[in-house]
Amino acid sequence: MLRLMQTDTPAPDRERFARHIALQEIGLEGQRKLAASSVLIVGAGGLGSPAALYLAAAGVGTIGLVDHDRIDLSNLQRQILYTTAEVGAGKADTARARLQALDPNLRVVAHDLKLGAGNIAGIFSRYDVVLDGTDRLAVRYLINDACVMLGKPLVSAAIHRFEGQAMTYVPGRSPCYRCLYPESSDVLTPNCADAGVLGVLPGVMGSLQATEALKLLLGIGEPLLGRLLVYDALSLSFNEFRFRRRNDCAVCGDTPTITRIHSDEDERLNKIVEWTPQQLAAELKGGKEDQLLLVDVREQHEWEAGRLPGSLHIPLATLPQHMGDIPADRTPVFICAVGGRSMGACRYFAGMGRKAINLAGGVQAWSDVFGAPPPPHDHQH
Repeated sequence: MLRLMQTDTPAPDRERFARHIALQEIGLEGQRKLAASSVLIVGAGGLGSPAALYLAAAGVGTIGLVDHDRIDLSNLQRQILYTTAEVGAGKADTARARLQALDPNLRVVAHDLKLGAGNIAGIFSRYDVVLDGTDRLAVRYLINDACVMLGKPLVSAAIHRFEGQAMTYVPGRSPCYRCLYPESSDVLTPNCADAGVLGVLPGVMGSLQATEALKLLLGIGEPLLGRLLVYDALSLSFNEFRFRRRNDCAVCGDTPTITRIHSDEDERLNKIVEWTPQQLAAELKGGKEDQLLLVDVREQHEWEAGRLPGSLHIPLATLPQHMGDIPADRTPVFICAVGGRSMGACRYFAGMGRKAINLAGGVQAWSDVFGAPPPPHDHQH
């Protein structure tokens, strides 16, 4: 059974939690456990929204929210914590207000920051269970490694288009995320902004994460230990794949090679600069054309619809084969539709030790400022 941190908490509201108290598996004692427990949710977005709402409604005493993003109109299709009036506001603080409106007795801690190797241990150490609702593999590995080293249970989920996955890690009882996916990279993988996602999908997976967290806190049921749950929304089916702890796992194996919390992502980001359309236009107008190279990483049909004049077309998936097309004496400015794929290209390039620039907001942001770019007439890859 999970050992909860000791906190001074008031007695549970019997009327509010009557349906829980009526359950033999929970009862008043279980409700007291929830009131004394704490859960950290990393990512207050599509997955974090339903998870946070249900954990707050369930009576978890303390909920932490880690998110440095601001609310965008495109988030509202699936991130149910927010409203149209809140577009532009910070997610962490806005989510805190929403959860405390649900239950004024709830303690919500907003961590409005970028999670990294330097701050993750200090944050994670305050909570009983961690929920991973992020959309980047590099951050998932960082979260997993920190939970293994700090001995924190982790409930992880991921979504892509119409499919969701979920698994749970408990120290000493199950394999970790790296046992399932030993090595991988997301730098050339489209995120939700580019690949799309069914709006209700994170609602299903986030609710499953909340369910797993409650089971861990209460010490009931069978968590998803050594089991990867895969949900297909189109066929409305669940499948389960079992996996074991790897003796050679880099972080939880017999002779781990990862012995400190670190992130290659932090090192990559030091080589990446992000420019607004106005900044890029000013640099080009200032005579920096010979020092920069505009590289459009969108797909063929997107490129054909219009692109920034003078840009080179290299679809993201083909970037490794066309590294030689980007001269060493020129800094690439990567461009995509809204800035997600181009940031992936920047991270890949930075991983090679070279500086890269990302056009924030992509072609869409450029169009909003300067108008839609014309179709291409020059060489394409």
